[in-house]
Amino acid sequence: MAADPRTTALADAVAAQRDLASGFFDELRAGTSDGPGVTRAAYGEGEAFAHDLLVRHAAALGLEVSRDAALNTYLTWPGRDRALPALMVGSHLDSVPQGGNFDGAAGVVAGLAAIAALKRLPGAQPACDIILMAIRAEESIWFQVSYIGSRAALGTLPPSALQACRTDTGRTLAEHITQLGGRPAALLGAPPFLPPGRIGGFIELHIEQAPSLVEAGLPVAVGTGIPGNFRYPAARIQGEQGHVGLPRRFRRDAALAAAEFAVGLDRIWQQYDADGIPMACTIGRFHTDARHHGLTIVPGSFDFSLDIRAYDEATLARLEDSMKTLVTEVEAHRGVSFELGARTSAPVGPVDPVIRASLEGAAQALGLPWRPLESPASHDAAAFAAAGITMGLIFVRNANGSHNPAEAMEIDDLLAGTAILAHWLRDAAGMCSVSGA
Repeated sequence: MAADPRTTALADAVAAQRDLASGFFDELRAGTSDGPGVTRAAYGEGEAFAHDLLVRHAAALGLEVSRDAALNTYLTWPGRDRALPALMVGSHLDSVPQGGNFDGAAGVVAGLAAIAALKRLPGAQPACDIILMAIRAEESIWFQVSYIGSRAALGTLPPSALQACRTDTGRTLAEHITQLGGRPAALLGAPPFLPPGRIGGFIELHIEQAPSLVEAGLPVAVGTGIPGNFRYPAARIQGEQGHVGLPRRFRRDAALAAAEFAVGLDRIWQQYDADGIPMACTIGRFHTDARHHGLTIVPGSFDFSLDIRAYDEATLARLEDSMKTLVTEVEAHRGVSFELGARTSAPVGPVDPVIRASLEGAAQALGLPWRPLESPASHDAAAFAAAGITMGLIFVRNANGSHNPAEAMEIDDLLAGTAILAHWLRDAAGMCSVSGA
């Protein structure tokens, strides 16, 4: 069967964006390098550099640039009918401390390259606006709040989030937004920047964060869903500090209680794995109090954080019940008490079946090998789904995991994902050409 000339032209236009993509990543790394990796702290210098870099690239494409009160950046290619719901693509530009250069940024670069490719097609113009959104503060490690930038734009960020303190500076989110020229007060009670009905669909491209595509030898995947989660960022086990020679029957050892709790959680995870129910459990912090711990001291307290995630709300509810039952059992066995502290959560992000089918069809039309893939991680697209906006996901092969300097996405793989994204934009935006191609 002969190749569709429109698809061939699109693939060629995307391939021509290699220098744009690789050059953007080179500039991004150079401007935010911290030695081993990159650091683009949410509402910090590195993230601001990334947003300003994007704006400079937008000028070369003739795109409209705007920012909302939370300083998310929007690059808009105007459509023929600007009253129609817009199509949106994008991701975040912040990183974890000493992270990799591709997490989040790959989705922004892909959106930029897709628009650049589509603008190369003869006479191409979208029926509706196409918007690339560079999102602020996706990485919850900074403020311990999920999806700050996207939820701020969608009007779903809780007011309490503005008083969350950044973990490295101790200053509030409101203070950081204000320092960079944003308007945190406008996020309280005002109409959202992205009101219901303004966005007709949102696509996020992201590097894979477990090496599933590397294992399968495939460049890309179409996402099937984003897990929801519940989190306890600052939990503590309170026992009783004692002398190293204290007999076991008298001990209320917080460290051993923590170990028993961790092993118990892993057993729960093993059972879910055996039952074929995907989930994940992470204890990110796990330590005694440095002010009191020592070689000859029985630990009297133990601090930890907990993130548990799954792909449907009922599973999350069962997991939380199981976790709390485990807490009760460890408390009784070890003579300690758990103080779980503040709880945060993020909803499950369901992929729209129509968008998913369109992305799969695009991969097939382009002749790209692909597979469906559940996301193991949280993404801003889940905030769009929670706000009632249909969304889809594209994943790009990446070795060595993410959130570390060794991220290893290849530009060829990014361009494969970009071609799928551009194909969807072309069809969903009703693009045509003066030549009728």
